[in-house]
Amino acid sequence: MRVNLKQYGSVQFRALSDDQIEQIFLGALELLESPGTRIHEAEARQLLEAAGAKIEGDLARIPSGLVKEMLTSVPPRVALANRDGERKMVLESHRIYYGTGSDCPFIIDADTGERRKFTKRDIEDAARVVDACPNLDFHMSLGLTSDVPTHSYDRHQAAAMLRNTIKPLVLTAMSREGLSDIAEMYYLVRGGRDAFEVNPGFIVYLEPITPLVHGQAAMEKLIFAAERRIPAIYTPCPMAGATAPVTLAGALVVCVAEFLAGMVVSQLKRRGAPLIMGGVISPMDMRTTILTYGSPELHLMSAALTDIAHSLQIPVFSTAGCSDSKILDEQAAAEAALSIMAAGLSGANLIHDVGYLESALVGSHEMVVLSDEIIGMVKRFLSGVRVEEQTLALSVIKEVGPGGNFLAHEHTARNMRSELWYPKLMDRDRYSAWRSAGSKSMGDRVRERVAEILATHQVPPLPAETDAGIDRILSAADEGPGEGQTDIV
Repeated sequence: MRVNLKQYGSVQFRALSDDQIEQIFLGALELLESPGTRIHEAEARQLLEAAGAKIEGDLARIPSGLVKEMLTSVPPRVALANRDGERKMVLESHRIYYGTGSDCPFIIDADTGERRKFTKRDIEDAARVVDACPNLDFHMSLGLTSDVPTHSYDRHQAAAMLRNTIKPLVLTAMSREGLSDIAEMYYLVRGGRDAFEVNPGFIVYLEPITPLVHGQAAMEKLIFAAERRIPAIYTPCPMAGATAPVTLAGALVVCVAEFLAGMVVSQLKRRGAPLIMGGVISPMDMRTTILTYGSPELHLMSAALTDIAHSLQIPVFSTAGCSDSKILDEQAAAEAALSIMAAGLSGANLIHDVGYLESALVGSHEMVVLSDEIIGMVKRFLSGVRVEEQTLALSVIKEVGPGGNFLAHEHTARNMRSELWYPKLMDRDRYSAWRSAGSKSMGDRVRERVAEILATHQVPPLPAETDAGIDRILSAADEGPGEGQTDIV
């Protein structure tokens, strides 16, 4: 028997040391005290003032003690169920899950190759594609539907996703009213508000306005989510060199400060409200002024933010499977692979934006399917090397002996499927077999797989009563815009 044996269950990686994490965290606390942060929502300001923050107009100076007090009430884990109520994701520690992003305005038409606006049918198709991808764990809409009433598009996207995938969802909403309608849809699915609160099936995505501003719509939705125990992601999106310092540490400080301000408001509204730390931090390319989605800095800062979230014991949102390329090509594959590996190594919990092209302007079904294959490969890499009696196989090696082979040995048959990863799209055939099959490129195989999913994959329909209830909510929302329905973050 060996004692004090240390084993790695997976590959190890960190971007920041404990001392670096502390420096960034303390810097964020300093920003919240001076200069403070602007809060454009009355109830949030009232909650902060009652708890000891200094309020001058819409400027809030939040004391460090209050931040640290509220951190003690943020749940260290968020569990999420699929449409059928089965818990599929537990966001905690270093558990990783991958999914798509949301709200891209454009799609590349699979039939014509044309870059055009997303339609509701495209949103439905994206949900079915994700439902069929074995390595994707959750779904965001991928696109921004353009063929429904503008003031109610968020409800239509939510309904399209609910009806076309069983997987857990991350949703956007235009306003508090939009989030309320979407929650009502899910209450129908889950069997009421109480059932949803103990077993939620979606997370709402929210953003402040960098630097250090919290808009009215985002705050209203954050407060509503806390009140209803709807899991929320509060995701700053600093552009290093534009809305945040160009230095990576400076951009991280701004991001952490913005999240902490939202965290305090959320916990003041309802202690223990489920909250996920977010942050899409990327440099602005100084040559084009574009927020880059394929840059190494995006994924390095995402990994650093993940280290900070782990230190605070808060679930964390990250980014992968995306590219600045305009089409599904070698650049897209390279940037997707790097980002998927980096996010997985970091141990981020909720890894989104799989399927993005053109710096988050294009959502691509083909990019989703290609990334799903890469995620499968990365998950195997991250699972590491099992070192135990069975895997060391000393008795087997001795039995086979020098000069033998292991192909026909029972040990190979017993372990080959658990130890080795087998691709579904990547080619490992001999040249003659590849030629006989049509000399297809990876892009050819990806497009064929997307076409196959859309032609054959079926998602069980919702119960008729639930479906009718969703239609009633959509009809009421379509009748006219409510107040404040202008801000999707």
